Amino acid sequence: MIRFLTHTVVNIITSAIALLVAAWLVDGVTLRAGGFVVAVLVFVVANAILAPFVFNMARQYASAVLGGIGLVSTLLALFVATLFSGGLSISGVTAWVVTPLLVWIITALGGWILLGWWTKRKVKERRAATA
Repeated sequence: MIRFLTHTVVNIITSAIALLVAAWLVDGVTLRAGGFVVAVLVFVVANAILAPFVFNMARQYASAVLGGIGLVSTLLALFVATLFSGGLSISGVTAWVVTPLLVWIITALGGWILLGWWTKRKVKERRAATA
């Protein structure tokens, strides 16, 4: 249960950072303060639901594209997040191409770094407790 909660918190943090960076760097991406939390939560939930679905579809029908699963599920989750008004909006082909790539890279690296840090900290705590 702790691991699930940790992964959820890490996903929310990295997604929030990724969406903020995308809004800052990519022309055509707008993230409104009033809908920021909703946009992040919708993105995280949509990505959590869509990633396994996209993986299973790709595995069954197009195994050659399995490496792009993260990008496809990120693109779909961004699309779902834009459906909720007042938070995230993406306009323009360039923004729709660059934003999923940027968000995917930030969430992947951020998750890897944060989970690595958390795991390392927990290992140190357990070693200190048993010593």
